[in-house]
Amino acid sequence: MAEEVILTKEGLEELEKRLEYLKVQKRAEITERIKIAREFGDLSENAEYDAAKNEQAMIEGEILEIEEKLKHVVVIKGAKKGTVSLGSKVELYDRGYDETCVYEIVGTTEADLDAGRISNESPIGNALLGRKAGDVVEVAVPEGTAVLEIKKVY
Repeated sequence: MAEEVILTKEGLEELEKRLEYLKVQKRAEITERIKIAREFGDLSENAEYDAAKNEQAMIEGEILEIEEKLKHVVVIKGAKKGTVSLGSKVELYDRGYDETCVYEIVGTTEADLDAGRISNESPIGNALLGRKAGDVVEVAVPEGTAVLEIKKVY
C-alpha cells in the first residue's frame, strides 16, 4: 500500500487547483507549442519541438504524481487544543539563538520552512508532537542540539 499523504484542507485545495491547471491550461499550451514547432519542418533537428515534447513529458509526470498523491490523501481534521499535533501552530523560544519563532506542523508534502511550515517527520516537528506549552525539548539538528521551549500551542 502506498504511503499516506497528509495535507491540511488548504493544501488539498492547492493540490487540486494545480492538477486542474496542468490538465486544462498547461496541456493546451504545450499542445499548441508542439503544433507550431511541427510546422517548422524536419523534427530531427527541431529544438523547439524537442523542448516542447520534454516539457510535455514533465507536465504529464507531475499530473501522474499529483493524481497518485490525491489517491492517498489524509486531511488533517484539526489540531488538538493545547497539545502539539498535525495542524498545530507552535510558538517556540530557541534558547541557543535567543529568538522566538512560530511553526505550523504539517505533512511532508506541505512543508515549507520559509513559510513557517515544518514537517511532522522533521527532527523538530517530530520532537514537538504530543508536547504542551511550557515543555522544553532538546532536538539534534545539524548545528548540534537545539533547546526549544514551547511558549504557546494554537
